[in-house]
Amino acid sequence: MNWGVLGMRTFLPPSTNDPYQGSRYAAWFLAFYGVAWIVPGMIHSFLPDGGAGTIAGLDLSDNPTMIFGMFAWAGATQIAHGIVTLVVALRYRSLVPLFLLVSLLERILLSWSGWVMHVPVSGHHPPEHYASLVSLPVILLFLWLALRRSSLHQSELLT
Repeated sequence: MNWGVLGMRTFLPPSTNDPYQGSRYAAWFLAFYGVAWIVPGMIHSFLPDGGAGTIAGLDLSDNPTMIFGMFAWAGATQIAHGIVTLVVALRYRSLVPLFLLVSLLERILLSWSGWVMHVPVSGHHPPEHYASLVSLPVILLFLWLALRRSSLHQSELLT
């Protein structure tokens, strides 16, 4: 098996970008969103404390090894999630609305968990809690753009 660029056909079927009729900005936002998953995933996976103390400001006096392990686990899933999201945005745009909808659901659940269900006893919220709130309307906007037929596609249909 050829593992070069041509060998990637095994893992990446033909692109579905042509039938996508939503806004290209929604696809580019999803690409940005994928990268925005990979970066914190790398921080959680490769920073000595996973960002638990240095970024999130958590008290690491009780069982820091478990906290580091949980952050590394979360980082691994963030990296994988980000890579797949990036591939969809660049190569399988027909799935952009689905990935934006899943991202919206994820952010709703993260926001509910961080701000309602599991409010930190200390009152300190890590940056991700704020990022989830801010990203909700942004994802909703780009989901709407992804579901809307772009004017370029509408004009092509008329000719």
